[in-house]
Amino acid sequence: MPSKKTNYQNSTQKIGSGWRKASWALVAAGVAPLPLAAQSLAEVVISATRSEQRSFDAPAAISVVDRDTIQNGGPQINLSESLNRVPGLTILNRQNYAQDLQLSIRGFGARTPFGLRGIRLMIDGIPATTPDGQGQGSSVSLTSTERIEVLRGPLALMYGNSSGGVIQAFTRDAPEVPEFTAQAYTGSFDMRRTAWQYAGRIGDYGLVADYSTFDTNGYRDNSKTQRTQFNGKLSFNPNDQTQVNVVFNQFDMPLAQDPLGLTAAQLAINPRQAGTNSAGTLTAADLFVRKITSQNQLGSSATYTLDADRSVTARAYYGVRENLQYQATGNWVGLNRDYYGAGLQYNEKTTLAGRPVRLAAGYEFDYSTERRQGGATSSSGQQSSSTLTRNEDNRSQNSDFFVQATTLATDNISVITGVRSSTVSFTSQDYIPTPVDGSGSVTYRATSPVLGLTYHATDRLNLYANYGKGFETPTLAEVAYIDNGVSTPTAKFNPALRAASSQHYEIGAKWLPSNTSRIDLTAYQIDSHDEIVVAYGGSGPTSYKNVPGTQRRGLELSANNWLTPHVSALFSSSWIDAAFTQTYPNSANTVATGNTVLAGNKMPGIPQHFIFSELLWSSQAMGAGKRAAALGTRAGFEWVSAGRLYANDTNTYGGSSASAPGYNAFNAKVSQGWALGKNLLTAYARVDNLADKRYVGSVIVNQSSGQFYEPAPGRNWTLGLRYVMPM
Repeated sequence: MPSKKTNYQNSTQKIGSGWRKASWALVAAGVAPLPLAAQSLAEVVISATRSEQRSFDAPAAISVVDRDTIQNGGPQINLSESLNRVPGLTILNRQNYAQDLQLSIRGFGARTPFGLRGIRLMIDGIPATTPDGQGQGSSVSLTSTERIEVLRGPLALMYGNSSGGVIQAFTRDAPEVPEFTAQAYTGSFDMRRTAWQYAGRIGDYGLVADYSTFDTNGYRDNSKTQRTQFNGKLSFNPNDQTQVNVVFNQFDMPLAQDPLGLTAAQLAINPRQAGTNSAGTLTAADLFVRKITSQNQLGSSATYTLDADRSVTARAYYGVRENLQYQATGNWVGLNRDYYGAGLQYNEKTTLAGRPVRLAAGYEFDYSTERRQGGATSSSGQQSSSTLTRNEDNRSQNSDFFVQATTLATDNISVITGVRSSTVSFTSQDYIPTPVDGSGSVTYRATSPVLGLTYHATDRLNLYANYGKGFETPTLAEVAYIDNGVSTPTAKFNPALRAASSQHYEIGAKWLPSNTSRIDLTAYQIDSHDEIVVAYGGSGPTSYKNVPGTQRRGLELSANNWLTPHVSALFSSSWIDAAFTQTYPNSANTVATGNTVLAGNKMPGIPQHFIFSELLWSSQAMGAGKRAAALGTRAGFEWVSAGRLYANDTNTYGGSSASAPGYNAFNAKVSQGWALGKNLLTAYARVDNLADKRYVGSVIVNQSSGQFYEPAPGRNWTLGLRYVMPM
């Protein structure tokens, strides 16, 4: 009688024959690299099904950004350098390191005033998102990242409080031959970047240790930034059945000045100037508006293989984060956070009614507590010695169970289904109960089911359809203030703010027209209720509220192709119509033409389209080995296009449109690699915004004083060197 493993493999092979089988055989044998499309087909991803699977067969919209793309995208400072090519993901570099990137997936996360929200960020299997849905894109150490997976659509809901999607970064594994790598970059606005890395095996232990520095004076006034980062990964096998990874990362940003947003009038006069306070009397430089941040995190994951078909993975982590922000209102806010968590996941390959089934089930617990303090600043922009105006403990935690199964229902149709049960709790203890007691608590519960079908039409064509129900809680920052309707929000916990719920529908296709090309197409619709929007947003405290209904409809297309053995082309595009579906009264605090948001108004912070296209020439022919591909010359040309970007819910301000027009920008890059014995030296040069076009790169959503606009820099350049020395 055949074993379960044999049944599973035989059934799997019925899906693909001929070319697909050959591709798998080549991958397993580790022979010469495949053409581009075949390499994309063989890429292994885990985000969609929580187990290893080829990206072509993954029943979801999922993209992989590999090490080569990350390394050649720029100085590896921001995720925007390499993730801008992912369809459905909009990542806007705000030229403001005090607020981090503005990243959204299918419109989720576009409203956040700082960091990431509503998108699950993970690094080496360890969450970099707190239970309330907040994360920092700068947590990812790009200089040591091997690949990044971006999962969009309904299957992302299986990760809990993350309606928009999942971004997973993976640190490189230690190579068998130890190597030392040094990188150095310089560029416009006095940008300086260095990175130093050791990677190799010491006996039974693999070690990657990466330290990097970055500082810049910034494009705009009052935007100077300094930061350092360390990322280390230790891997070992205590026995033949166990694989352990221990990851430690440290992030230190002693200075990140905040240039604030500009009004339309300020933008027209001088886009490089710093914004002002709400009265317009003092600039961000006068007030020394800035942020100071440090973070340390230690995490570990261990996978124990029970047998060929079953495994158990456990993870645990602990971290601390300190954040001190000086605002344009003449106040400071300090957040000192301790966070930790643990998770357990069971994976099994089995059969059901003679059909192969992949199961994943688990439990995840995450906890975060932070001391929030605040007060007035002195005339020199320092903490005043006066009495604290805010002093409280804020806590958040989630406790989630999930189960997910993938099976071959027929020889050509696979089914994926799952459910996640989530409980998210917030608590606030106010130590200054007068004149207003800010204490409170609230608990959110949700069940998130997903269901998907994939039709394996041919060896070169997969069609899929998915449905999911998700939720998105407020963040601790969003429940920290209550809108009083007449003035600056009241510093009081807001338990009335509800979690948003959403219904996700998605259909897609993955097609291989030839051995050197691949096309992915996805269409989706997302209907949300109780969307969380800004009620009042100034230069300091921001309050939030729920609104009735929104709808997002979109189309994502990505295509890559080797036109010749030396020339490749990439096209990635996203079109989205995100709008309010019901009229609702706007807050009296939000200065606009009228206080009503009309059904049909566009949701702010979401470009109506985003396109990234690249034409790349290489002196090394397609299929060259890894070392050969690093030699010779590469030259590339990029086209980036973005649609109109609305700045507030009413789409108007002071009788005029509150929006930034779309733009087209062109970039050029070139690199040259040399072999110096066994060592490799690579030089990089890059020019962004070749036409020196003036445009708005991002907006601050619903800023009450009309200081919406964050301008992008004009023509700017980067030069770099990378030296790799085997040891």
